[in-house]
Amino acid sequence: MASTIASIDVGATPDQVWQLIGGFNSLPDWLPYIPGSELSEGGRVRTLANPAGEVIVERLEAFNDKERFYSYSILQAPFPARDYVATIRVRAISGQPGARVEWSGSFTPVGVSEAEVTQLFQGIYADGFKALKQTLA
Repeated sequence: MASTIASIDVGATPDQVWQLIGGFNSLPDWLPYIPGSELSEGGRVRTLANPAGEVIVERLEAFNDKERFYSYSILQAPFPARDYVATIRVRAISGQPGARVEWSGSFTPVGVSEAEVTQLFQGIYADGFKALKQTLA
């Protein structure tokens, strides 16, 4: 199983960042790659569509508002991976203002090398953080 992690430090407080990104249905609020999100199964499943019209279905696996993180798995996506589980987490930065946002994932490549699928998800995380920084600016 492969994995990757990315992080970014932003000038907003952890609570401000979590208010923006902490909802399981909030991706369209800060991630231009995902223009729409629809919840089902009591808010535990989100159906996303990317700009190409491809459907991504994800299940909420864990949510902790106090510790500011949630984990989700991918049920359906156009990615060359299976067994994908990711976590988005917001932390305070010790001794500094601002917040650190971490996005990590583990997955099994399907039909591509571990390096290729890792690079794909690393790119998604990096693009997401670039968009987050612009949204918070």
